Amino acid sequence: MTDTIFALATPPGRSAIAILRLSGPGARAALADLGVSAIRPRQASLRTLRHDGERIDQALVLWFPGPDSYTGEDCAELHLHGGRAVVEAAGAALIALGLRPAEPGEFTRRAFENGRMDLAQAEAVADLIDAETTAQASQALGQLDGALSQTYAGFRRDLLTALALVEAEIDFPDEDVPDHLAASAGPVLDGLIIDLKAALADGDRGRRVREGYRIVLIGETNAGKSALFNALVVREAAIVTAIAGTTRDVLDAEMIIGGYAVTLSDTAGLRASDDPIEAEGVRRARARAEAADLRLWVRAPGDPDGDAEAFMRPDDLIVWTKADLARQPQPGGLRVSSLTGAGMADLHDALAERLAADLSGADFPAITRERHLRRLSEALSAVEAGRVRLRDAPELAGDDLRRAAEALARVTGAIGVEDVLGEVFSTFCIGK
Repeated sequence: MTDTIFALATPPGRSAIAILRLSGPGARAALADLGVSAIRPRQASLRTLRHDGERIDQALVLWFPGPDSYTGEDCAELHLHGGRAVVEAAGAALIALGLRPAEPGEFTRRAFENGRMDLAQAEAVADLIDAETTAQASQALGQLDGALSQTYAGFRRDLLTALALVEAEIDFPDEDVPDHLAASAGPVLDGLIIDLKAALADGDRGRRVREGYRIVLIGETNAGKSALFNALVVREAAIVTAIAGTTRDVLDAEMIIGGYAVTLSDTAGLRASDDPIEAEGVRRARARAEAADLRLWVRAPGDPDGDAEAFMRPDDLIVWTKADLARQPQPGGLRVSSLTGAGMADLHDALAERLAADLSGADFPAITRERHLRRLSEALSAVEAGRVRLRDAPELAGDDLRRAAEALARVTGAIGVEDVLGEVFSTFCIGK
């Protein structure tokens, strides 16, 4: 890379401060052309920026010489006043000096390509920028610190240990090496298979933290689902009437419970209907409920079981609504009143406990991307195939283990990374 890039690292629009980032071999020359000279590394200096004799701004300037910078290249930051005219003038000056605007994620891509971070850590940067909850931020910070990469590296070390034993028997059959050396790799592979299976079994936890935990309200018509939905999101998001079947489609709302992002869905009441629109709403309700992380089975006092027995899952949470009208305690579940608010605090506590139980507490750093799941699945399949062929066909087992090692290396970008770079960095904001 011989070009020098720049981008706004703060949101566009009027603000107190706007930060322009520069990276590349021409960063130092660009500062000099703007009138900034004799600047100390990593020390903010107040300087007047000029171009073609015109004063641009009085700004704080920071200089980060490579390779000890975010991208590994020479970098600089211009902390400008946040008026649009100032930012546009500074950008125009940089373009006139031969710099070009950065593409989405290009700063972090350069950091990856210069060895400042691996691919899993680069993905964590994007997740941290997008984090809206403490759980999302904590997960991203752990991945940025290398927790996920270190785990994959540990898997790969075990794999390479086993592969070395296999290849020693293949390459040196006449040398003074122990008999059946390849077979001694068996226990190593057995332990690795257990670890990979555990990682895959825990794979959905990271996705649910990152994308949001899906809670779906399901139940008969007029059970009070929409009223409960409005009470939970604390606004009139859904239409509530006494007419059965008012809700025809799935209605989603984003919220935070116990520090976790949640997508809450209200759905059509479950019942047989000759109305094609309502029937489609029921179909969508069932489909959304099947994909839910947690279902709240909403029931009103006196409701018949209907489809409940056939459709319920053991981990569904039963919520009895209209507690202000109920004369007799209902069996099991939680009792709430969307009208008076009775029982809503208990429901929030129950949801927070379920979220914490489902999304925290595991030792394995959570997998956050579908790409990781695919590579771990490939590695597990290859290791299992190699384990089967270890004693009778060590040459073929060696090929299997090499495929597994390659799959694990692709997660962190150690090899074969070009096919995923565009996918990873296209989602970044421009200034990262």
